[in-house]
Amino acid sequence: MDITDELRAFVATAQTGSFTAAADQLGVSNRLTSKYVAELESHLGVRLFQRTTRKVGLTPAGEDLLARAPALLDELDDLLAEVAEGSRGFTGVIRISAPVTFGETYVGAMLGRFARENPGLTFDLRLSDRYADLASEGIDLAFRIGRSEMLSLKARKMGELRSILVASADYIAAHGAPDKPEDLERHSCILDTNRRAPRRWVFRRGEAEQDAIVQGRFHVNSARAAAELATAGLGIAYAPRFAIRDAIEGGSLVPVMQAYTGETVAVSAVYLEGRALPRKIRALIDFATEDIRSADIL
Repeated sequence: MDITDELRAFVATAQTGSFTAAADQLGVSNRLTSKYVAELESHLGVRLFQRTTRKVGLTPAGEDLLARAPALLDELDDLLAEVAEGSRGFTGVIRISAPVTFGETYVGAMLGRFARENPGLTFDLRLSDRYADLASEGIDLAFRIGRSEMLSLKARKMGELRSILVASADYIAAHGAPDKPEDLERHSCILDTNRRAPRRWVFRRGEAEQDAIVQGRFHVNSARAAAELATAGLGIAYAPRFAIRDAIEGGSLVPVMQAYTGETVAVSAVYLEGRALPRKIRALIDFATEDIRSADIL
């Protein structure tokens, strides 16, 4: 049996904590995954896992191997891909994570544009507003909004997303429009709980920063849902431009308090530190960094 298959089975089992989950990740049977790991242990003459009825844990030898094996496999994959891609282009699967609204509004379409230039690639896009664990979930690349606090990750900034204050024409007719941040305290505001501080909305006018502590009946964890509630005349929303651009252009939402500039937050392509980044992932990051500027969502 090929030693690389054995190493892949070991790494997947170590990262997921079970033979079943590793088998799902590798696309093989549970029995075959266990067999590959047993053969690797036999070849090395050491136990790599402590097995229980519920899960497997690494032995000291297993921890040593896990510290180096993923990078070795990445380098091997990159080497083989470079040789193959020289004649037929990028191939294989790219697993991507992104926030739900940003993924639906931008990332899916961007991948479609990248795919047209790279017909040999397959894409696995996973949308969630929680931060995916890239190592344990086998994610090659994540698009993230805001700062990443994890030291094990590297990030390439693609741009800055600006928030805009919006309401429907009906809401403005009934309640008036705010002229300055302190006016928001008297309005019904729709709170997006994905924001770092949902109740504190920050604005700039010139060099001065001002904030408002807002309140409202609707608390949602989706910029798109906040925009829909605002469209229905139920309050004022403070949402990233990418999530409300179409509603503004269509006239269902109207920007308010335009003398002030909304808060900006970085959008970045994030990947694991300490690994040889495959050429196809680098190519996707380069493409997305250029593409987002022409997509008119910043």
